[in-house]
Amino acid sequence: MRQRLRASEAVLILLAVAIGGAAGLLSVVQGAIARTIQHLLFALPSGQRLSATPAIPLFALLALPLGGIVLVLFSWITKARTRHMVDAVEANALHGGRMSRSDSLVISGQTIISNGFGASVGLEAAYAQLGGVVASIAGGWFRLRRADLRILVGAGTGAAIAGAFGAPLAGAFYAFEIVIGAYTPAAIAPVAAASLSGVLVAQAFGAEPYLVNATVAEHVQTHHYLIYAGLGAVAAAFGILLMRAVAEVEALTRRIPVRMGWRPIIGGVLLIPFAWLTPQVLSAGHGALHIDLEYGVPLTILAAILIMKSTASVISLGFGFRGGLFFASLFLGSLLGQIYAGGLGWIAGQTLVGPENAALVGMAALAVAVVGGPMTMAMLVLEATHDFSLAGATIAASLVSSTIVRETFGYSFSTWRLHLRGETIKSARDVGWVRMLTAGRMMRKVERPTSARITVAEFRRLFPLGSTSRVVVVDEQDRYAGVVQTASAFAEGVALSDLVGTLAIHREEVLSPDADIKAVMSAFDVAGADEMAIVTEDGDVLGVLSESHVRRRYAEELDKSQRELFGEA
Repeated sequence: MRQRLRASEAVLILLAVAIGGAAGLLSVVQGAIARTIQHLLFALPSGQRLSATPAIPLFALLALPLGGIVLVLFSWITKARTRHMVDAVEANALHGGRMSRSDSLVISGQTIISNGFGASVGLEAAYAQLGGVVASIAGGWFRLRRADLRILVGAGTGAAIAGAFGAPLAGAFYAFEIVIGAYTPAAIAPVAAASLSGVLVAQAFGAEPYLVNATVAEHVQTHHYLIYAGLGAVAAAFGILLMRAVAEVEALTRRIPVRMGWRPIIGGVLLIPFAWLTPQVLSAGHGALHIDLEYGVPLTILAAILIMKSTASVISLGFGFRGGLFFASLFLGSLLGQIYAGGLGWIAGQTLVGPENAALVGMAALAVAVVGGPMTMAMLVLEATHDFSLAGATIAASLVSSTIVRETFGYSFSTWRLHLRGETIKSARDVGWVRMLTAGRMMRKVERPTSARITVAEFRRLFPLGSTSRVVVVDEQDRYAGVVQTASAFAEGVALSDLVGTLAIHREEVLSPDADIKAVMSAFDVAGADEMAIVTEDGDVLGVLSESHVRRRYAEELDKSQRELFGEA
């Protein structure tokens, strides 16, 4: 079965369908658990969304710091604070799609607790995590190739998002843009099949999709594209400000004289006054988004909600609640779009673009700035409105937003948080093979380094011309002392009684065994060497590595990754 799966694209698609169904079901279960917690804690009527509640009693808002306490206990029991947990984006970028089952359950549990107790975060991180880990486990059992496993993880996460939103196109493009990092011919069929399966299973179990059912208020005209491009630029600036604010608050909380693990309790207390003023700041904001789109809310109130919701999200994430900004950015973007349209109309003295359309375009543009994936958000608007003209305007605004964020900031929210932790990846594109190709893996071992204390005559006897081009030498403590070119020992004018160590070059230019292939190539460029020694921190020689071999390996691996990208491996 494993051999057939590895060889057959059709079987891989069938596996993707099964995984997509499981991901859709898990999305339904996680959403149901979080909503049940909210209904019990806040005494919500049946079918009522937390953020759509007109008002919540002050006593009920004590659930927010209570959620912090529960999250602290959960994290302590699962030892989450001492573990480096990998999400689907990092897994596909660095680990070939391999994800941990236990870590994924912890991430899902933390997200459900955070959202269920009212923190201003979404469940999308939990959906994607469990969808991805189901695919990773299945792919590991079938021993899939690295490229196929990455596709399957993308299909699982895309199916989870598609099931939650009831939007198969948005889910598929989420997989391509956010989790796989490229549109690949080999991934189209498995990802599309998984997304459709996730939506069908979620609907079969009665899931209420997050997708906004909206109608286009006016036909999009050519000059509207320029107006919406301006909205994209505003959304980019707001998204960058939002992401930086989360990082600054996280840094601030580290300086507070309170144990790091207890930060969510403080965050829960800080959220109470915002939630008391308007429950729209709670949870991800699904109910609030529908209310603010359906009713003509004054611009001043929209602006107040925008500021409070942004602040609540920053506090929630900065103080340690687990979750994502996917739907929160959609909600904030809809507010931003309505404010933008209203502000332009006030300046011009007439309505330039409809606030309903601007809300949908702003929703996508801000989500692109924060989460990434311009086509993902454009498909989300298309599936919500079924209007291609507005989808075209959304693509224009999303591309402007994406370009500005890439040029001035460089990261989406998921990869920005990895950057804060010391990683340098900017997308889920597979760069793990670069890190796997280390100097230690590529080197030619040196069993017995030659002493730098022997004479040139002895060196000539041990290494006649033609036997080797370079020899690594060590000092009396067996520590690296440089590289001797064999030809230099046979050059005219070299005294036979001289110590061969006097001919050594590249005494300071060495490679660490952990250096990846890009660092190795940079070191060769700087040193101007043809061959370098791999040396430990203590100076012990492990082996040697030639520049020609390194560049050949890099070309081979790059070609292999390209063939895998197009399904030719």
